Amino acid sequence: MFKIASYEKFQDGKIIFEEGSNGDWIYVVEEGEVEISKNVGGRKIVIETLKEDDIFGEIAYIDKTPRSATATAKGMTVVGIIDRDFFDAEFNKISADLQKVLKTVAFRLRKATERSVDTQNG
Repeated sequence: MFKIASYEKFQDGKIIFEEGSNGDWIYVVEEGEVEISKNVGGRKIVIETLKEDDIFGEIAYIDKTPRSATATAKGMTVVGIIDRDFFDAEFNKISADLQKVLKTVAFRLRKATERSVDTQNG
């Protein structure tokens, strides 16, 4: 399992990270739920609700671009922040070719999410 650097507790409705912010961390839901949403035309579109053991924040971390969505606590929520040094060491153990594949998958997932939200909004 992942090495957790620290834990953070969030009250209901508190934002864990906002769409457009830097993707410096990957999180795992330890307790509670996390709502992932996008702002489209001033309207909040819920993409998914994550539960215990779900990982989030990985796309921005892997593809080194701003967050594609907002993560908000639903109820009392505890998240673990995956140790950056641990993750970087694990990621760097894989070949450059496989790293490129994972970055491509992250990029395509980001684009697919954006298209899906645009379709829901349109």
